[in-house]
Amino acid sequence: MRSDVMDEVATILRQAAAEAILPRYRKLLAGDVEEKTPGEVVTVADREAEQIISPRLAALLPGSRVGEEAVASNPSLMDGLDEGQVWLVDPLDGTANFVAGSSAFSVMVALLQDGRTVASWLLDPVSGQLSVASRGNGAFIDGLRVRASAASLTASECRGSVLTRFLPEELKEQVAVGSPALAEVLPGAKCAGVDYPSIIRGSQNFLMFWRLLPWVGGSSGMGSSCRSHKRRRGFATDGTRYRRDCANRR
Repeated sequence: MRSDVMDEVATILRQAAAEAILPRYRKLLAGDVEEKTPGEVVTVADREAEQIISPRLAALLPGSRVGEEAVASNPSLMDGLDEGQVWLVDPLDGTANFVAGSSAFSVMVALLQDGRTVASWLLDPVSGQLSVASRGNGAFIDGLRVRASAASLTASECRGSVLTRFLPEELKEQVAVGSPALAEVLPGAKCAGVDYPSIIRGSQNFLMFWRLLPWVGGSSGMGSSCRSHKRRRGFATDGTRYRRDCANRR
């Protein structure tokens, strides 16, 4: 991935954070929040950040297309994501945290080429931390190259987050009881854009998601799509390697 593209996307995300997200952090009004689907919310900050990010990404690579989180309300937007260059955008990952006043939220973008993640960007608007990766070039946090640890850990030595919110009811109790017997289970940030970099830094060793949507899963390329991070991989529950086109499209 060209360095000028990597840098320009980072600039776009920072602009969206500065203009649409941070001015409303802990300052949301009642009318700024609405329910997107049962139990999930969207804010005016989400929408305005998307309006800043999406057109600029489309213009950055002529012929590319943008698949936003708006696909949740229009699933037909998913069609064709496996063809050509497609941007996946989550303008505000961790919206519930943002509404609650927590700092655990992120802006996430991934670039797909024929359905395969080739680059990803994760911006923490509060701290300014920027995590980026591109296929074949490795991953960087705030400009410093990061590498997966070569250490082999047993299951009992691992620590990570298990997100049970979207689990079927019949599985929640099994997971709640069984997970601590295998490894140390942490509460997690409830925000993929915060949890993904924690894997690379080594503060967590695993993440378990039941529902992984494309605009969220695409940015897991932070670790899994880079050759320098070939030990950091995602898997489905049947053991197959995670691919963006396997993501839950609901």
